[in-house]
Amino acid sequence: MKMISETKVYKRTEQSSIYADIYYHGSQTPVIIYIHSGALIFGTRKWLPIEQVEIFKNAGFSIISIDYRLAPETNFQLIIGDIEDALNWVRSTASKMYDFNTDKIALIGSSAGAYLSLVSGTMEYRPNAIVSFYGYGDILGKWYSEPSEFYCKRPIVNLVEAEKYLSDYEVSEGSWERFDYYLWCRQHGTWVEKVTGFDRDIDSELLRKYNPIDNISKSFPPTLFLHGNKDTDVPYEQSLIMYEKLRKNGIETDLITVDGADHVFDQNINDVHVKIAFEKTVEFLKKHLC
Repeated sequence: MKMISETKVYKRTEQSSIYADIYYHGSQTPVIIYIHSGALIFGTRKWLPIEQVEIFKNAGFSIISIDYRLAPETNFQLIIGDIEDALNWVRSTASKMYDFNTDKIALIGSSAGAYLSLVSGTMEYRPNAIVSFYGYGDILGKWYSEPSEFYCKRPIVNLVEAEKYLSDYEVSEGSWERFDYYLWCRQHGTWVEKVTGFDRDIDSELLRKYNPIDNISKSFPPTLFLHGNKDTDVPYEQSLIMYEKLRKNGIETDLITVDGADHVFDQNINDVHVKIAFEKTVEFLKKHLC
């Protein structure tokens, strides 16, 4: 299946250009901004499955899949800033190129991309809706600050080897080899310190600024959570606690539990349960963007 896209630079820094792939579906179409997974350490905008692009385009949306600078080379706060700048670029610049309906923007993210999407709900200029695929809203929870039982069953990674694929400069597209650094973080319960650069105890108040579950207001966008209840990477409870917190604050929200599913279940697009999950996702997006 071939899907035509255009690649644009949405942000330039002193060290790098940061790219976005635009799948245009027509004048005044609502926009989906997709944020990829990878624990903020690895991954690329190219990870958006073309089958998912097809689903969203057939439903009447234009899609923009973005890169962002990766940790640990880039400061955590600057990574958050990339997401803000991507939203602003779509509204101010891309809209002139493509005539999108920038009054109707949704952010969809998977895993770490879902975390960044949830952070966007706390920003000054928020999207109209958020979809979180197996994401997390509490980076200060024990699940990220203690060694992972699941990942500790694997051979323990050597830090020197894990750092081999890191760089001395900014990167916004990270290869799979960088997964070993994530694995080392999870085996030692050090993701928060290594990725954010902050100490969990000393800098706890600063970290809370970037912890979605601690920053939910009445203006948080409608949010849909999708999570497998057998997720071995991000606990299912991460979506559940965010869903319950949003409900308590009167935010329109829903949680789709994919029974028996592990992390990245959405890649199995032909599974009947995954198909149903995407049908409900499209219904949610149409409700809030169309």
